[in-house]
Amino acid sequence: MRIDAHQHFWRYDAVEYPWIAPHWPIRQDYLPDDLAPLLSECRMDGCIAVQARQSLEETYWLLKLAEQHSMIVGVVGWVDLCNDHVADQLDSLAGYSKLVGVRHVVQDEPDDEFMLRNEFQRGIQAVQDRGLTYDLLIFPQQLPAACQLVKNFPQQRFVLDHLAKPLIKDGQLSPWDQQIQQLAGHSNVYCKISGMVTEARWHAWHPTDFEPYLDLVAKAFGPERLMFGSDWPVALLAGSYRCVYELSYQYVDRKMADASSQIFGENARRFYLERS
Repeated sequence: MRIDAHQHFWRYDAVEYPWIAPHWPIRQDYLPDDLAPLLSECRMDGCIAVQARQSLEETYWLLKLAEQHSMIVGVVGWVDLCNDHVADQLDSLAGYSKLVGVRHVVQDEPDDEFMLRNEFQRGIQAVQDRGLTYDLLIFPQQLPAACQLVKNFPQQRFVLDHLAKPLIKDGQLSPWDQQIQQLAGHSNVYCKISGMVTEARWHAWHPTDFEPYLDLVAKAFGPERLMFGSDWPVALLAGSYRCVYELSYQYVDRKMADASSQIFGENARRFYLERS
């Protein structure tokens, strides 16, 4: 199975999605019927739908979409990991077989050590106890805290979204490069080749802009811990679904051709769909 390991659905509402800027052309609905032909064009069999707003309501909505559309093979939802009743929130979702993991938008937290708070780590423990995965959505300055978090939970499966959003537009590697290597040193952490084009010059990027970053994560994580994600429809800000897919596919085909089936599906299937 070829799997897009990272994409989103939403019924657009300005109040519910304040992070979508007024001038962005993605201020509209994006639903499974919009994605299906794009997946088919790129020979993808399924996708992982990831939360785009921090509400239990959206998590339930995504899970119901997944019940209706077989191409959605898993949902990464949201629960309030810092809530005293996080275990109850997770248990309330237990009846949905396609819930595979959770995510918090840590990149929006002003405290770079937010993930090291006792209440957040209590939430991660509840996630681990239920065999669910956790997506790390962070900026480069939050990588040190991420390294400590994954060290604290060596049995929890983590995946880094969007390479931690390095400063591709500026061509800056350090200190992101050293910190990524430190994070990759923990075998319970995977990395998504996703979200790159929106960190580059929108609609003015060239594939070579991404090579230093891809080379580093390829070496640090190895092909067995990388997975492709389109980040559609957010990626439409900087390129079409096909362009984003081809960017990753051509890189893998040139440098890791033997690992193509792993990166474009097998790793995501193993990470998300095989419960620990």
